[in-house]
Amino acid sequence: MNMTRRQLLILLPAAAVAWKSILAGTPETSPNYNMTEHWWGMLVDITKCIGCGSCVRACQMENQVPDGYFRTWVERYHVSDFDIENPKVDSPDGGKNGFPPSSFSDGKNFFVPKMCNHCADSPCTQVCPVGATFVSPDGVVLVDQKYCLGCRYCVQACPYGCRFVDPKKETAQKCTLCYHRITKGLTTACCENCPTGARQLADLKNPNDPIHEFLKTHAVQVLKPYLATRSKLFYYGLDGSVR
Repeated sequence: MNMTRRQLLILLPAAAVAWKSILAGTPETSPNYNMTEHWWGMLVDITKCIGCGSCVRACQMENQVPDGYFRTWVERYHVSDFDIENPKVDSPDGGKNGFPPSSFSDGKNFFVPKMCNHCADSPCTQVCPVGATFVSPDGVVLVDQKYCLGCRYCVQACPYGCRFVDPKKETAQKCTLCYHRITKGLTTACCENCPTGARQLADLKNPNDPIHEFLKTHAVQVLKPYLATRSKLFYYGLDGSVR
Protein backbone atom coordinates (compact mmCIF):
# COMPACT_ATOMS: atom_id res chain seq x y z
CA MET A 1 0.00 0.00 0.00
CA ASN A 2 1.40 3.39 -1.03
CA MET A 3 0.91 6.26 1.38
CA THR A 4 1.43 9.97 0.78
CA ARG A 5 3.22 12.21 3.26
CA ARG A 6 -0.09 13.94 3.98
CA GLN A 7 -1.73 10.64 4.92
CA LEU A 8 1.20 9.75 7.14
CA LEU A 9 1.02 13.09 8.96
CA ILE A 10 -2.69 12.54 9.55
CA LEU A 11 -2.19 9.03 10.93
CA LEU A 12 0.79 9.67 13.20
CA PRO A 13 -1.21 11.55 15.86
CA ALA A 14 -3.70 8.69 15.94
CA ALA A 15 -0.88 6.23 16.50
CA ALA A 16 0.45 8.41 19.32
CA VAL A 17 -2.98 8.40 20.97
CA ALA A 18 -3.15 4.61 20.69
CA TRP A 19 0.26 4.19 22.28
CA LYS A 20 -0.62 6.64 25.06
CA SER A 21 -3.77 4.68 25.88
CA ILE A 22 -1.75 1.46 26.05
CA LEU A 23 0.79 2.97 28.42
CA ALA A 24 -1.87 4.68 30.52
CA GLY A 25 -2.87 1.58 32.42
CA THR A 26 -3.68 -2.10 32.48
CA PRO A 27 -6.30 -3.81 30.29
CA GLU A 28 -9.80 -2.70 31.24
CA THR A 29 -10.86 -6.22 32.13
CA SER A 30 -7.75 -6.80 34.27
CA PRO A 31 -7.56 -3.85 36.69
CA ASN A 32 -5.11 -5.63 39.01
CA TYR A 33 -2.58 -6.39 36.28
CA ASN A 34 0.63 -4.35 36.37
CA MET A 35 2.53 -4.36 33.08
CA THR A 36 5.80 -3.29 34.66
CA GLU A 37 5.95 -6.42 36.82
CA HIS A 38 6.17 -8.86 33.89
CA TRP A 39 8.35 -9.69 30.88
CA TRP A 40 6.72 -12.51 28.93
CA GLY A 41 8.27 -15.26 26.85
CA MET A 42 7.79 -18.95 26.19
CA LEU A 43 9.78 -22.17 26.49
CA VAL A 44 9.27 -25.00 23.97
CA ASP A 45 10.70 -28.42 24.75
CA ILE A 46 11.22 -30.14 21.40
CA THR A 47 11.81 -33.48 23.11
CA LYS A 48 8.24 -33.45 24.43
CA CYS A 49 6.36 -32.35 21.29
CA ILE A 50 4.41 -35.22 19.70
CA GLY A 51 2.96 -33.26 16.79
CA CYS A 52 -0.66 -33.79 17.87
CA GLY A 53 -1.78 -30.31 16.76
CA SER A 54 -3.69 -29.58 19.98
CA CYS A 55 -1.91 -26.25 20.31
CA VAL A 56 -2.88 -25.19 16.79
CA ARG A 57 -6.53 -26.13 17.27
CA ALA A 58 -6.69 -24.41 20.64
CA CYS A 59 -5.17 -21.24 19.23
CA GLN A 60 -7.58 -21.13 16.30
CA MET A 61 -10.59 -21.61 18.56
CA GLU A 62 -9.44 -19.14 21.20
CA ASN A 63 -8.50 -16.38 18.76
CA GLN A 64 -10.93 -16.99 15.89
CA VAL A 65 -8.07 -17.51 13.44
CA PRO A 66 -9.35 -17.75 9.83
CA ASP A 67 -9.13 -21.13 8.12
CA GLY A 68 -5.88 -21.55 6.25
CA TYR A 69 -4.03 -19.04 8.47
CA PHE A 70 -2.08 -19.66 11.66
CA ARG A 71 -0.88 -17.78 14.71
CA THR A 72 1.00 -20.91 15.70
CA TRP A 73 1.78 -24.02 13.70
CA VAL A 74 3.85 -27.20 13.95
CA GLU A 75 6.45 -28.41 11.46
CA ARG A 76 7.80 -31.94 11.15
CA TYR A 77 11.48 -32.27 10.30
CA HIS A 78 13.10 -35.35 8.83
CA VAL A 79 16.89 -35.36 8.94
CA SER A 80 18.42 -38.08 6.79
CA ASP A 81 21.48 -40.03 7.86
CA PHE A 82 22.95 -39.29 4.44
CA ASP A 83 22.06 -35.60 4.02
CA ILE A 84 21.93 -33.77 7.34
CA GLU A 85 22.28 -30.39 5.62
CA ASN A 86 18.95 -30.58 3.81
CA PRO A 87 16.13 -31.68 6.10
CA LYS A 88 12.69 -32.45 4.70
CA VAL A 89 9.98 -30.32 6.30
CA ASP A 90 6.22 -30.72 6.15
CA SER A 91 3.33 -29.09 7.98
CA PRO A 92 -0.03 -30.25 6.58
CA ASP A 93 -2.63 -27.59 7.41
CA GLY A 94 -0.22 -26.17 9.96
CA GLY A 95 -0.12 -29.51 11.77
CA LYS A 96 -3.61 -28.78 13.06
CA ASN A 97 -4.78 -32.37 12.67
CA GLY A 98 -1.51 -34.07 13.39
CA PHE A 99 0.75 -35.77 10.86
CA PRO A 100 0.52 -38.91 8.73
CA PRO A 101 3.09 -41.66 9.39
CA SER A 102 6.53 -40.79 8.08
CA SER A 103 7.53 -42.41 4.81
CA PHE A 104 11.22 -42.27 5.68
CA SER A 105 12.98 -45.31 7.13
CA ASP A 106 16.34 -43.71 7.91
CA GLY A 107 17.40 -40.72 9.99
CA LYS A 108 15.24 -39.02 12.59
CA ASN A 109 11.94 -37.17 12.76
CA PHE A 110 10.94 -34.49 15.25
CA PHE A 111 8.36 -31.73 15.59
CA VAL A 112 8.95 -28.00 15.98
CA PRO A 113 6.12 -25.70 17.12
CA LYS A 114 6.49 -22.17 15.78
CA MET A 115 4.87 -18.81 16.49
CA CYS A 116 5.74 -15.16 16.98
CA ASN A 117 9.05 -14.90 18.82
CA HIS A 118 7.99 -11.72 20.66
CA CYS A 119 11.36 -10.16 19.98
CA ALA A 120 12.61 -7.38 22.22
CA ASP A 121 14.20 -5.83 19.11
CA SER A 122 11.52 -6.83 16.63
CA PRO A 123 11.99 -5.95 12.94
CA CYS A 124 8.22 -5.67 12.49
CA THR A 125 7.88 -2.75 14.91
CA GLN A 126 10.67 -0.89 13.14
CA VAL A 127 8.94 -0.86 9.75
CA CYS A 128 5.34 -0.11 10.79
CA PRO A 129 4.68 3.42 9.43
CA VAL A 130 2.04 4.34 12.03
CA GLY A 131 3.12 2.50 15.18
CA ALA A 132 0.26 0.02 15.02
CA THR A 133 2.75 -2.76 15.73
CA PHE A 134 4.54 -2.24 19.03
CA VAL A 135 6.20 -3.99 21.97
CA SER A 136 4.13 -3.62 25.13
CA PRO A 137 5.83 -2.69 28.44
CA ASP A 138 5.58 -6.34 29.49
CA GLY A 139 7.38 -7.59 26.38
CA VAL A 140 4.53 -8.77 24.13
CA VAL A 141 4.53 -7.74 20.46
CA LEU A 142 1.01 -6.60 19.63
CA VAL A 143 -0.94 -5.01 16.77
CA ASP A 144 -3.44 -2.22 17.39
CA GLN A 145 -6.23 -3.20 15.01
CA LYS A 146 -7.72 0.30 15.03
CA TYR A 147 -4.64 1.84 13.43
CA CYS A 148 -3.23 -0.95 11.27
CA LEU A 149 -3.22 0.07 7.60
CA GLY A 150 -2.85 -3.43 6.23
CA CYS A 151 0.24 -2.25 4.36
CA ARG A 152 1.99 -5.62 4.92
CA TYR A 153 5.36 -4.06 5.74
CA CYS A 154 5.47 -6.00 9.02
CA VAL A 155 4.54 -9.24 7.26
CA GLN A 156 7.51 -8.82 4.94
CA ALA A 157 9.86 -7.76 7.73
CA CYS A 158 9.17 -10.69 10.07
CA PRO A 159 12.04 -13.18 9.62
CA TYR A 160 10.01 -15.99 11.24
CA GLY A 161 7.01 -15.91 8.90
CA CYS A 162 4.60 -15.53 11.78
CA ARG A 163 2.37 -12.72 10.45
CA PHE A 164 -0.48 -12.61 7.99
CA VAL A 165 -3.16 -10.17 6.88
CA ASP A 166 -6.67 -11.18 7.85
CA PRO A 167 -8.61 -11.70 4.60
CA LYS A 168 -11.74 -10.05 6.05
CA LYS A 169 -10.37 -7.37 8.35
CA GLU A 170 -7.43 -6.49 6.08
CA THR A 171 -5.24 -5.89 9.12
CA ALA A 172 -2.09 -7.64 10.32
CA GLN A 173 -2.63 -10.62 12.61
CA LYS A 174 -0.21 -12.68 14.70
CA CYS A 175 0.21 -14.46 18.01
CA THR A 176 -0.58 -12.12 20.90
CA LEU A 177 0.61 -14.63 23.49
CA CYS A 178 -3.08 -14.75 24.43
CA TYR A 179 -2.68 -11.31 25.99
CA HIS A 180 -6.35 -11.30 26.98
CA ARG A 181 -5.64 -14.40 29.07
CA ILE A 182 -2.22 -13.78 30.60
CA THR A 183 -3.27 -10.36 31.93
CA LYS A 184 -5.91 -12.24 33.94
CA GLY A 185 -3.45 -14.69 35.44
CA LEU A 186 -4.13 -17.49 32.94
CA THR A 187 -1.71 -19.23 30.62
CA THR A 188 -1.99 -19.23 26.84
CA ALA A 189 -4.48 -21.49 25.05
CA CYS A 190 -1.67 -23.43 23.36
CA CYS A 191 0.13 -24.10 26.66
CA GLU A 192 -3.08 -25.04 28.43
CA ASN A 193 -3.99 -27.61 25.78
CA CYS A 194 -0.57 -29.20 25.20
CA PRO A 195 -0.93 -32.78 26.52
CA THR A 196 2.80 -33.25 27.16
CA GLY A 197 3.71 -29.85 28.58
CA ALA A 198 6.00 -29.11 25.63
CA ARG A 199 5.04 -25.43 25.81
CA GLN A 200 5.40 -23.33 28.94
CA LEU A 201 4.54 -19.64 29.33
CA ALA A 202 7.42 -17.86 31.06
CA ASP A 203 7.55 -14.64 33.04
CA LEU A 204 11.20 -13.66 32.81
CA LYS A 205 10.74 -10.89 35.39
CA ASN A 206 9.35 -13.22 38.04
CA PRO A 207 12.25 -14.68 40.07
CA ASN A 208 10.04 -17.58 41.16
CA ASP A 209 9.17 -18.66 37.63
CA PRO A 210 10.55 -22.18 36.89
CA ILE A 211 12.04 -20.82 33.64
CA HIS A 212 15.04 -19.42 35.54
CA GLU A 213 16.07 -22.75 37.02
CA PHE A 214 15.55 -24.41 33.64
CA LEU A 215 17.75 -21.87 31.88
CA LYS A 216 20.49 -22.46 34.46
CA THR A 217 20.51 -26.22 34.00
CA HIS A 218 19.67 -26.65 30.31
CA ALA A 219 21.12 -25.32 27.07
CA VAL A 220 18.40 -23.52 25.12
CA GLN A 221 18.39 -21.99 21.67
CA VAL A 222 16.43 -19.40 19.70
CA LEU A 223 15.56 -19.47 16.02
CA LYS A 224 17.95 -17.59 13.72
CA PRO A 225 20.16 -16.23 16.51
CA TYR A 226 22.34 -14.38 13.99
CA LEU A 227 19.51 -11.89 13.47
CA ALA A 228 19.95 -10.55 17.02
CA THR A 229 16.24 -9.86 17.48
CA ARG A 230 16.42 -10.84 21.17
CA SER A 231 13.78 -13.48 20.71
CA LYS A 232 11.92 -14.58 23.82
CA LEU A 233 10.79 -17.91 22.36
CA PHE A 234 13.31 -20.36 23.80
CA TYR A 235 13.74 -23.91 22.50
CA TYR A 236 15.20 -26.86 24.33
CA GLY A 237 16.49 -29.77 22.22
CA LEU A 238 16.43 -27.77 18.99
CA ASP A 239 18.31 -29.56 16.23
CA GLY A 240 20.85 -27.53 14.28
CA SER A 241 19.02 -28.31 11.03
CA VAL A 242 15.97 -26.26 12.03
CA ARG A 243 15.59 -23.07 10.04
